[in-house]
Amino acid sequence: MRILLYNPDNGVTHNFMPHLWMFLLKTLTPAEHEVLLIDGNARPMDEQQLVDFIRREQIGLVGIGAMTRMIARAYRMADAIRAAGIPVVMGGPHVTELPDEALGRDGGPQHADAVALGEADETWPTIVRDAERGELKEIYAPVDENGKERKPSLQPYPEIPWGTMDLEQFDLVPKPIRRLLRRHGSGWGSVHMIPIESGRGCPYGCEFCTVTGFFGDSIRFRMNESVVNELLTLKQRAREQRKQVMVFFIDDNFAISIKRTKSLLRDIIAADAQLPRTAQISANLLRDEELVDLIAASGGKWVFIGMESIDTENLADVNKSFNKPSEYAAVLNRLAARGIYAITSFIIGLDNDSVGVAARTLREIESWPPGLPIFGQLTPFPSTPLYQRLLKSERLTRPKHWLDFAPFQMAHTPLKMTIAETQDELNQAWAESYSPERNVRAIQAIQDKPIDHRIMHVIVRLIFRGIYFPQMGKTAWAKLLLANRRLIYGLAREGVARFRISRQSAAVLPMQEIVGR
Repeated sequence: MRILLYNPDNGVTHNFMPHLWMFLLKTLTPAEHEVLLIDGNARPMDEQQLVDFIRREQIGLVGIGAMTRMIARAYRMADAIRAAGIPVVMGGPHVTELPDEALGRDGGPQHADAVALGEADETWPTIVRDAERGELKEIYAPVDENGKERKPSLQPYPEIPWGTMDLEQFDLVPKPIRRLLRRHGSGWGSVHMIPIESGRGCPYGCEFCTVTGFFGDSIRFRMNESVVNELLTLKQRAREQRKQVMVFFIDDNFAISIKRTKSLLRDIIAADAQLPRTAQISANLLRDEELVDLIAASGGKWVFIGMESIDTENLADVNKSFNKPSEYAAVLNRLAARGIYAITSFIIGLDNDSVGVAARTLREIESWPPGLPIFGQLTPFPSTPLYQRLLKSERLTRPKHWLDFAPFQMAHTPLKMTIAETQDELNQAWAESYSPERNVRAIQAIQDKPIDHRIMHVIVRLIFRGIYFPQMGKTAWAKLLLANRRLIYGLAREGVARFRISRQSAAVLPMQEIVGR
């Protein structure tokens, strides 16, 4: 068969980073089948375009993976594909929690011919074999001979052929400027952010999070050698093809076992496998000075930290008391001292939030080293403790909000604010964090950093702004660049001046050698 693995556009971010599940399942597919990949974030298609592609490529099976915020679009795509006579298998966290919804057993329409529950590492080859014979079952669950759920071991780990994998659709560089950059041979004509995992699972069980429910509370790790070899493969590809490759460790908490993480980072350094890297790490684990040293030495450039709130009562409400707001500044200064920037995530609309929460949070952020704050409203995902609590207290305003997905729109009533007030707070947090004035102050705060660091920080800030203020069109980008023109012009002028100085220095040295002779 020819198989398509499809990840729908989530309607919020675009062309940021491919999803690992597609590459993993492609690697696990029996060799006699051919697998094609489409991520709607990188290659947008409507229903008819996707169906036309499937017919043109003679696809015999489509696998769709989707999280809750993407499930409505996933269902629409699946409906169109099934109407064209092609079987669809759906999986991911949402389908795992609500399989009857996907199969039409809850009174609604049927969207999938089969669903894969939980992690599909071990069930996917069986699904493919059954589809080839035309004998798809409705439910595939990872269970042992006793019917008990079984989590796949990450040892050994499938060897994803990153060296030969087609990543063209995941290039972060806009097409209009790729050719121009490639002419200069700098390697920036192509940039890929590659997802890698070193472990799965999280023991914390935050009330709003789906991770523990999906991956479990016991942590499974890959062998260090497996991770290092994957990094070396990517580094070799970048070197041979003169492309920029960055890595995002998608582990839900990369440093959940500090001893193991230090061991992995030491092995990365010893093998010279460093690549620019981002990872998700909770603030409490970043107290360890040696860990932060190793993160920096092994290529760590950004750390994603789910801070959620500066209010300890809020953190206690959602079972995240291990976060200590009094430690946030020290953690961020510790990272900044080593050239590591933080992506700090906050939730607006927690039960102790009131009008003015955005201003209070922004004042705290302003006192920290420059980073990338992101903001979202509290969202009750199905089957999480949060969802059950809000359902029981009759506070859900849209019990099936995922079927009518609206980015940054509340699905329940907060305790101390109205839904409209919460939305205003969210708007304020984003608008002020990425205003031209704030961008200038952020760059002034790192004036002692090299020019390339500051330029990259501005570029990333402009991209992150697009999470909340879509800037896909040329007009939107033009307005954004115009609003930040003074900052961009100043950095560009400094960059050109430094380049000229370096060229003059390079020309003077040979002359000095001649004179010296």
